[in-house]
Amino acid sequence: MDKKDRPVYIISVAAELVDMHPQTLRLYERKGLIQPKRSGGKTRLYSERDVEKLREIRRLTQELGVNLAGVEEIMKLREELWTLEQRFREEAERLKVELGEKLEALKTPPALPAPGEGKKKINEKERPVYIISVAAELVGMHPQTLRLYEREGLVAPSRTSGKTRLYSERDVEKLKEIRRLTQELGVNLAGVEEIIRLRDELDIQQNRLESEIARLRLALLRELKPQNSEQKKTKTTAS
Repeated sequence: MDKKDRPVYIISVAAELVDMHPQTLRLYERKGLIQPKRSGGKTRLYSERDVEKLREIRRLTQELGVNLAGVEEIMKLREELWTLEQRFREEAERLKVELGEKLEALKTPPALPAPGEGKKKINEKERPVYIISVAAELVGMHPQTLRLYEREGLVAPSRTSGKTRLYSERDVEKLKEIRRLTQELGVNLAGVEEIIRLRDELDIQQNRLESEIARLRLALLRELKPQNSEQKKTKTTAS
């Protein structure tokens, strides 16, 4: 078990560490935002990772004014990113074990890129095709709302040579998600910005994972091919 995951703090201590009331921690537990362990006597025990998570929740709610529905979305995405990185490292390590010491260049396990690094694959969904009036109609918003979201950095449409905004299918999907967050869940723009950033980062990391694992598998196949050829030659000579 990672040292950060070791349950050590009772609820009163954890609450004091994050400057919250114990009842607030119980509320977050009921909402599924935090999951403390339990002792044999059913006493809640919080880990260092739980404390870090509670501090992040406090930042989102108190500093950014994000409501609990928005916090739930954000924490879920953070968990997905962490799970993705763990999966990446485990798969990369497994392939490296198969490769053994044969490929010096692959001796050090690769790491996922830092936030903001890497590029998403270009596909049909990235092609700019909708002018602002059409995009606004597709997502049930006013064009001015789309301009506001652009100023806030939530969506970045392409521009024609004549400076006309053109939205892609991906932009439309993002706008629909923004509408869901703001209208259905009541998340403020600060929370929406955090959620959209995490979703973009998740896409980047997923693409990086797929390409890096594909590279390792190709290296493994290339390394195994000469061995198979050598074995065939040995069998032929023996015959």
